[in-house]
Amino acid sequence: MPAKHSFKTLALSSALLGLGGFTSAMASEGYSDGVVRIGVLTDMSGIYTDLSGEAAVEAVRMAVEDFGGEVDGVPIEVLHGDHRNRADTGASRAREWYNNDGVDMINDLSNSGVALAVAAVADELQRHAIVNSSSNIGLTNDYCSPFVTHYTYDAYSLAQGTGQSIVEDGGDTWFFLTVDFAFGIGLEEQVSQVVRNAGGQVVGAARHPLDTTDFSSYALQAQASGAEIIGIASTGADAINAINALAEFGVTPDQRPAALLLWYDDIVSLGLETAQGLMLTNAFYWDANDQTREFSQRFYERTGRMPNMAHAGNYSSTMHYLRAVEAAGTDDATAVSEKMRELEINDFFASGGYIRPNGRMVHDQYLWEVKSPEESEYDYDFLRLLATIPGEDAFQPLEESTCHLLNGN
Repeated sequence: MPAKHSFKTLALSSALLGLGGFTSAMASEGYSDGVVRIGVLTDMSGIYTDLSGEAAVEAVRMAVEDFGGEVDGVPIEVLHGDHRNRADTGASRAREWYNNDGVDMINDLSNSGVALAVAAVADELQRHAIVNSSSNIGLTNDYCSPFVTHYTYDAYSLAQGTGQSIVEDGGDTWFFLTVDFAFGIGLEEQVSQVVRNAGGQVVGAARHPLDTTDFSSYALQAQASGAEIIGIASTGADAINAINALAEFGVTPDQRPAALLLWYDDIVSLGLETAQGLMLTNAFYWDANDQTREFSQRFYERTGRMPNMAHAGNYSSTMHYLRAVEAAGTDDATAVSEKMRELEINDFFASGGYIRPNGRMVHDQYLWEVKSPEESEYDYDFLRLLATIPGEDAFQPLEESTCHLLNGN
């Protein structure tokens, strides 16, 4: 009897093990290699590493953990890589990840040149790319794709926010200090259009290489232009160096700098004494409400810093992608793309957000002003809300898009 009992127990255990394997196989059915794999392609060693970098990777990891680490019993993995601010390096890494490493979605993509290059590869190979750290609106125009989402911000929304507000405040003549690649040129073009449409005038521009440390000659050109507004069409270390140079070499009393893409991290670096009074358009501020504070506190505990809008966007977009995968019951790119455009986005980052057919995620943007040192009441208390810009006003109207996916284009 004991022997028979043992045999029956063994047989039952074997059957249960077999059922477990069958259940696992059923769970992974519809998933390309039994894993949902996300790659964070970012600047890990260059000029934008403080704005994205390891903190962007950590934001994606947080989203995966909060989602539960799996979809329908299928594990989620996160890879990361350094594009070194080179479009060819970014495109090569994306192709390798998609073709050889089973990556289903690439996130972050700081540097507009890199983002445009990866978007082309994603479209060709029919894999997903979500852009959170680049501004070029070509991503939802000539480079649009069913598989590419522009999530956090873009040059149009920055122009409509900061640019429009300054023109309405009387800033009629502009001179630009522009970083000489796709991001800066695109931003200069967008703000120039806003200025001219409002009856203002662009009197000139000086373009500088990426990662410029000596802005003295550019600051003197800006001063000599006589323009009321010195538009800084750069970000990160370039924007910080430009603002410091303008402060050091001095602009006339009738001139003032306007940072067209100023990050929360840039304010930390500049300090309130230098940055006070600057206006900026931003999609996220850690201290906006209880939801943003809850996320930001958890992020701070992991990274030792408050999140910027790209970090928040990386988290939110990863969660949205995973919800779409879950709703589709597969990691098939076409099916997931349909769900991403079908599902509304409601979290600490966006309320009532949605993705247009051209890949633009529409959500409210916010115009902020940097506080003075005297106005700041506690650590990281840097911004005052000036205006909320509804998503439909913040982003390029769909009828103006040149995306080939739209009817009539």
